[in-house]
Order: sequence, then structure tokens, then C-alpha cells
Amino acid sequence: MLGEGRLAVSNVVAAARGAHVRLAPTVMERLHRARGVVERIAASDRPVYGLTTGLGAAVDTRLEAADLAAFQRRAVNARAVGVGEPASEEEVRAMLVVRLAGICQGASGISPAFATVLEGLLNAGIVPQVRRTGTLGEADLSPLAQAMLPLVGGGTAVFRGEALPGPEALRRAGLVAPDFGAKDGIALLNSNAFGVGIACLALHDADLALEALTAAGALSLEAFRANLSPFEPRLVALRPAPGQAAAAERILGLLAGSDLLEAGAARRVQDPLSYRCLAPVHGVAAERLAEALRCVEADLNGAGDSPAVLVGTGEMASTVGFDTTAIALSLEGLGQALSHAAALAAFRAVKLMSPAVSDLPRFLTPLGGTRTGFATVQKTISALESEIRHLAQPVGALSVPVADGVEDYAPMTPRVAEKTRELARRLAALAAVELVVAAQAVDLRGGIRLGQGTGAAHRFVRSRIAFLDEDRPLGGEIHELSEAILAGALREALAR
Repeated sequence: MLGEGRLAVSNVVAAARGAHVRLAPTVMERLHRARGVVERIAASDRPVYGLTTGLGAAVDTRLEAADLAAFQRRAVNARAVGVGEPASEEEVRAMLVVRLAGICQGASGISPAFATVLEGLLNAGIVPQVRRTGTLGEADLSPLAQAMLPLVGGGTAVFRGEALPGPEALRRAGLVAPDFGAKDGIALLNSNAFGVGIACLALHDADLALEALTAAGALSLEAFRANLSPFEPRLVALRPAPGQAAAAERILGLLAGSDLLEAGAARRVQDPLSYRCLAPVHGVAAERLAEALRCVEADLNGAGDSPAVLVGTGEMASTVGFDTTAIALSLEGLGQALSHAAALAAFRAVKLMSPAVSDLPRFLTPLGGTRTGFATVQKTISALESEIRHLAQPVGALSVPVADGVEDYAPMTPRVAEKTRELARRLAALAAVELVVAAQAVDLRGGIRLGQGTGAAHRFVRSRIAFLDEDRPLGGEIHELSEAILAGALREALAR
């Protein structure tokens, strides 16, 4: 339900993937009160940005009273400048959910009928075509304008699997576009809903991928017969890095019941750093993920409109509620942290294949040197780690001012969110690879009593991917495992 209670990233993801959307009973009253403020000020002679003046560099242009409504329709058409590949259906739906949630806060001053039609559009399954390149992250005007084109008689939208002219999609769904009034166009567009919507999807994927990578790391500890002293609470407490204690506790929880916890089970006094540093690296990644969630959910539960309506005092004023620098930087920090976790995973998996380090058959094949085993999977590991490391590089702020220099800064949040999601999906694939490699190593080691969580992870792999004896194509199997991780199947297995 939108407009009542706190909206979470998980709510946006569920709606983006088809869950029904419903406006809270209190929303319409809130919107009507704010609309009254807009109509009163629009009828006065007071200059208000985007209401009685032009937009951007045209802020010095006063609008004629008779042109207020037409100007708002033109604002939508003029900002539909996106190019490149279309955003996916769930990305567009996430954007629309985020914008509708912002409208429900009551600061936009939009005509209430627009909230109703957006609710209807989402529940009917209409997905406007939105090309992703053309926004800088200080209000996602271009993608939102493209999504709203059906409301001004244009655009293209998919309805029940068919691409249709926007107005035809509305007609078939039994929806009628409301008449535009003062401020309605800018109220639809003045939001960071595209970048924030994709950020919700990215954080959802990153959370599942990091959980899977932690389980894979714990299973690798079992397969390697690693020394667990770096995870002992007494030793962690000597100098706990941010998140390290919690991560060490999670890993020991996965290992609960394992014979690796018994004295003398470890093969070495000290292991490679990719094994020893699992807790501090995953700990800081979890901290960065939590920070990014806080930043995104603050936006989901706020109103970034400018100008914003203050119903209590009957005012309208310009704001910078559309600035998403905090979100962009939190996502960049998350990407960097996940790239470090990816590097450890790559090193662990490769070391399990080396008999000199692991005391296991070369490339984990039981059939000897005439078989390839997991040798060529190392290329997949290296490619994934390299791509993750590249995607973790920062985008940086806007470098070319626009709108005649008025808009001379932007955090580029949409692109940061996009690349964070690309990174998270590759991380899930890398976690799938390490899970498969570690499961093979466990089976070759033999005679191991796995922990409760690591045992569940091993069963998760084996229920989908058989032990590798004779060489076979593994790429498709690993991809399916990665998709299962992103669908939440491993999380369910670990929770049983």
C-alpha cells in the first residue's frame, strides 16, 4: 500500500515484478489539500518556478494564465529525449512505483486524478517504452517523460505482450488520461524515480549475491580444510573492522556442526589471505549495503519535488530534494566493497583447483590429466572478477553543464545504479561458480561432516548440478544456478 507506513526496497521490487499496487485511503485527501494550494497560487500573480514560470534556463520567462495547462503538456513532450536501449519491464515498473510513492507524500501538488491513473496503469500491466540514456540524476526528467507520453497522447507501451501506441494501450485497459492543469507536468517528472527504482533492484540483487558469496566462502573453508582461528570472537574482538564481528558470526553460523570446528581439523597453521580475510571483507560489504539501503529508503519515503507544496502554511517553494548525491556515493562504495569480495572469491576458487595448495586433484577432476575438469572455468572466474572490478570504478559527477549553465552539477545516479545492478548480477554468477567448485572439492575430499549452513549450500548445488567426473559443458548449469540465487532459492535453502 502506497501512502501509508514506511515503503521498503522489497516493496518496490515486488511491485516491479507484478505485485498489485494500492493507494492508502488517506492519499486522496492529502492530494486534494495540496492541489488547493497549487490552484490558489496559480491564480495569483506570484512567480513560482515551474508553475507560473518556465523551466531550467527559462525560469526568467513568465507564463500567461491561459497557457499554464498547455505548458505542462509541452513539458512532458519536450523532455522525452531518451536514446539507446529500452529499460526493462521491471525497471520501468520500479520507476513508476517510486514516482507514485513520492506523489502520495502530498508535496507535488498534482491533480489527484493522476495518482489514480498511475495506480491503474501499474495494475493493468501497461509498460511504457523508456529509452535509458538521457538523464543525469538531478530529477530523471527524460525517462519519466517517456513513461508519461501515453498521458499526453503519445509514446509506445506494451499491454498484454503487444506494443501499442500509448493512448491505445490506455483505452484497452479502460483508463482515461486526466486533463492537465497547472504544475501537473512537472509534478509527474520532477523526481529521481528512474535511478532510485533501479537502485532498489540493484540492492535486492546485491543482497542475494553477497549472501550467496558468503555461503560459497564458508563452503570453500570446508573444502580447503581452513584454519578458523581468524573467525573466533575472542580474536576478532582484538581489533574488529567495521562489520567484521557480524560477518564472522554469520560464517560460524553457517559452519555450526561442522567437523572443521574440531581441534586439529585444519590442514595448515595459516591459510592464504583470500580465506583468512573473508569476515572483514564481507563485513564491510554488508555495512556498505546497509548504508545504501538507508539512503535509498530515505528517498522512497520522502518528497523530492521542486517546487514543493507546504500544505500547513499554504506555501510553495523551490527545494533541492531531488539531489541524490548520497545515493550515488553509497552505491559507489557498495560497488567497491563488492569488488573486493569478488577478488577473494576468485582467488579461493582457483586455489582449490591447485594440488600444491589444496592437496586435491588438479582442476578438481577425479579422472586425471586427460580430462579438463574445472580448468577452463578459471577463465570464467577471471572474466567475472575483471568485469566486476571495472564496474566498481566510479562514474563521477556531471562534467558538461546543461540548461545554459543553470544545471551545472549532477551526481549521475541512474548510471551508478545501472552499473551497480550489472555488478551485482555478475557477483551472483561468481558466487555460483565458487559454490560449484567448492562442492566438487568437498566431494573429492571425502569424509567431511559439513555444517548446517554449508551442508544446505552443498545440497542446493547438488540438487541442480551433478558432480563433475567426465567433462561436460558447465556454463549453462552455472548460469541456471546464478538465476536461482537471484530468485531467492539459496536464501530459502539456508533458512530451512
